[in-house]
Parts: sequence; structure tokens; C-alpha cells
Amino acid sequence: MIRALPPFAAPLPPAAGKARRRARISITPLVDVVFILLIFFMLASSFLDWRMIELRAVARGQAPGVEGALLVDLRADGARLAGALLADAELERQVRERLARKPEQAVLLRPARGVDMQRTVAVLDRLAIAGVRELGLLPP
Repeated sequence: MIRALPPFAAPLPPAAGKARRRARISITPLVDVVFILLIFFMLASSFLDWRMIELRAVARGQAPGVEGALLVDLRADGARLAGALLADAELERQVRERLARKPEQAVLLRPARGVDMQRTVAVLDRLAIAGVRELGLLPP
């Protein structure tokens, strides 16, 4: 006994003279998603205000023009100005006061061995904010 297939299951006859079209994948939604992600990351990222701190390097045994300069020793326990241990805010205040009396005062920072570079840059930044124009970095 031969059963007839239902009409919806019958194979379609090929169209005369027409080749079958291949399904194409559209990349338009992909491009849209990429652009949306690009815009999202551009808006979500932070653009930091990069500033430079100008330094004058002083070599060992050679210190031209450092007479009369303020020496800030940076150690693991904190910053010292004239031997007194100071917090960062207090260091900034005292340097600002000394610069008010003598605006062309040079300041030299000498970090001890083992002091973090980030800590050194933070103190240099504080000194620059305090208004130091002549800022030098001594080797440890």
C-alpha cells in the first residue's frame, strides 16, 4: 500500500530556469553592536589629566646651585624637612610658608632606598602644588 504524502510535506519542484538562492548572513547587526560597544567604552573610560613634573637631576658629588635649597628626606616612616618628621599636608604647608618668604627657593627631594616610586611621585606632586618652581631629585 502506497500512502500519499500530505501536501505540506511534498517536495517543491525546482523553478524552471532559476537557481536556488543561498541564504546570506547580514553583518549589519554585527556592525551596529560593535559601534554601540565602541561608544559605550569611549564614554565609560576616564581621561585623566596627565601632568608633568619638571625635575632637575643632581648627580652625586656634583651639586651646582644647591646651597640654600630645602632638603626633604623621604623615608619609609614619612617625609622629613630640617630633620622634623611631617605629614604630607604639614610638609606642603611649611614649604608654602618658606616659599612665601623666599619665592625662588629650590627644593631637593632625597628618597631613601626602598621608598616606593609612587610615594616619591606623590610627594613631588605635593611640592609642585605648594608652588615650588625649582624642584630637584637627589639619588638615594
